[in-house]
Amino acid sequence: MNDFPGAPDATSTSLGGGRLRVLAAMSGGVDSAVAAARVAEAGHEVTGVHLALSSNPQSFRTGARGCCTLEDSRDARRAADVIGIPFYVWDLAERFREDVIDDFVAEYAAGRTPNPCLRCNEKIKFAALLDKAVALGFDAVCTGHYARILAGPDGARELHRAVDPAKDQSYVLGVLDAEQLAHAVFPLGDTPKELVRAEAERRGLAVAQKPDSHDICFIADGDTQGFLEQRLGTRSGEIVDVDGVRLGEHSGAYGFTIGQRKGLRIGHPAADGKPRYVLDISPVDNRVTVGPVEALDVSALTGVRPRWCGPAPVGPGAYSAQLRAHGEPVPVTAEVVDGELRVELAEAARGIAPGQAVVLYDGTRVVGSATIATTARPAMTG
Repeated sequence: MNDFPGAPDATSTSLGGGRLRVLAAMSGGVDSAVAAARVAEAGHEVTGVHLALSSNPQSFRTGARGCCTLEDSRDARRAADVIGIPFYVWDLAERFREDVIDDFVAEYAAGRTPNPCLRCNEKIKFAALLDKAVALGFDAVCTGHYARILAGPDGARELHRAVDPAKDQSYVLGVLDAEQLAHAVFPLGDTPKELVRAEAERRGLAVAQKPDSHDICFIADGDTQGFLEQRLGTRSGEIVDVDGVRLGEHSGAYGFTIGQRKGLRIGHPAADGKPRYVLDISPVDNRVTVGPVEALDVSALTGVRPRWCGPAPVGPGAYSAQLRAHGEPVPVTAEVVDGELRVELAEAARGIAPGQAVVLYDGTRVVGSATIATTARPAMTG
């Protein structure tokens, strides 16, 4: 039996037989609307919920750039009306501020580059939301993420990449553990995005052609540096080269990320005339180090706070690793040692920053993830 229309393999979204109570997280976009519609059409008891993540929704960005505005809430409500399911708005603004926004600011203050979407999935959509859903008697939470849940050889539920590589979101779901996956439903993982939009049109959903959200939803104007400056203030410091020679001055190290090329505000070019990139950010002495692009090469890294989508791997193993939300996977050897994930890259990768996530894959299966703590370069250690 195919539980959800449009999913060729029933195991990709099925939670077992029978009619289930499913809480559909509805962001106000086309993906979550179609996901909710599929689950409802399959005969399950579905309730839609929009997460209010800001105490002042107008401060979050509007139109195509957000997922947390008043406009989005209204779009979600209209979609629920068309589908014919109950709809509620849940206020998680305080939890979102503590677990996502405050964490984002603290990570930058510590010289790291966080991914707030991973933190939101971990702490909000599959912790706070799922905990509340289970407490209220729901069997599962449904979202519009592009990923698949398949049955493994032992029957256990496994998280896999979506069939549409351009829309695959398994990277930002790599923080989910086995218990959370046991209550997760991703109805869109087997469907390319263009077919989802066409289906939304057929279903009469007004959001069918609504542009995708992108960037950081809680930074209204997209000015990350300005957002951080308001919260962290200004603190002048030096910009130096790899030999410690002073090249310029900045107003806050948090305004830089590893691999950054533009906006360095260095008054004179390098001796060889080649562009310089941010190589290191030291929050202790508020110093930013820049240098040639080849100095960004990373051959190994360590990850802390690992989270596994199933049993933790034992011993060294060969995997592919994704190091950015839209990055290409690279072959690696990885092993858990003293609670840390240690990863050796088969080929050097560039611009890998502490604070980012490393997500391990075995084929299309997501093994787990960790937060990058340190990186090692072929010629230097960072």
